Amino acid sequence: MEKTTDLAHITNKTLLPTAFNGWEMFMYDQGRSPNTVKAFLSDVRLLTQFLAPDQTIGNITTDDLNRFFEWMEKERGIPCSPKTLSRRITSIKSFFRWLHQHGTVSINPAEKVLQRSAISPLPQVLTEDEYQAVLLAADHQRRKDKPDARSYTLLYLLLTTGIKKSECLGIHTNHIDLLAKNGAHVFIRYASPASRYKERKIDLSEDWIAAYQEYLAQYKPVDLVFAWSPRRLEYLLEDIGTEASLNKHLSFDMCRWTCALRDYQSGMEADAIRQKLGVSKIQWRELFIKIKQLNGDLK
Repeated sequence: MEKTTDLAHITNKTLLPTAFNGWEMFMYDQGRSPNTVKAFLSDVRLLTQFLAPDQTIGNITTDDLNRFFEWMEKERGIPCSPKTLSRRITSIKSFFRWLHQHGTVSINPAEKVLQRSAISPLPQVLTEDEYQAVLLAADHQRRKDKPDARSYTLLYLLLTTGIKKSECLGIHTNHIDLLAKNGAHVFIRYASPASRYKERKIDLSEDWIAAYQEYLAQYKPVDLVFAWSPRRLEYLLEDIGTEASLNKHLSFDMCRWTCALRDYQSGMEADAIRQKLGVSKIQWRELFIKIKQLNGDLK
């Protein structure tokens, strides 16, 4: 719940910098990460470069904001990609929505500003042959004279759950339940309250469980399942790709998209894929378009 002090000193006659300070407090109160708060503030503070220094928040109009985005896109003299512009529109809409919802401004000037979507290029995924090749290369590590199940455990988890790198790094041993009544699963958890909607349980395959048990015996993780740096795990994936003679850069992102595409091809319901990936319905719109494009359903 919002602290009452967040808006106590902010009125429609307040100048932008003071309002930004109140919004910053509000976002932290809501459990937003420091990086998210920094990015949102960076976007909205650009308004101070365009609007008059003495213009109050109550006097900012939809026309002002539309001219601001036109200036940013074409006149500012600093490149602004469609994706960056889309993010900045989102940030400013969020800021004015906050002011309006709490009665600081009677009319939300950003409400009628058109959101511009910027669909990024299609991600790379593994073909069926490549999928089998990387798994075989990782499995080879398990069968050596000195068996090492780490690469296979990591890779097959990514390819079958579609989790992100940050989620993988955050898995603790007690997040994996091999004895659950409805089948083994991994529980993806978040520390930040703002990200709790992403928390979910994902089923684990029997093949992965066998490799994981080998991994536990070999590495004996105490807390984190993969207690290495992000870069070290990235190197593991790159090494698998090299051993498999892959002409692509095997990455966390590639594994995530490959998992989503294979789930779609297997007939999994779209909303089940969305929930498995842990994305919001708004984010899912663009992701689902890309999945269908990757599958050849859309041109």
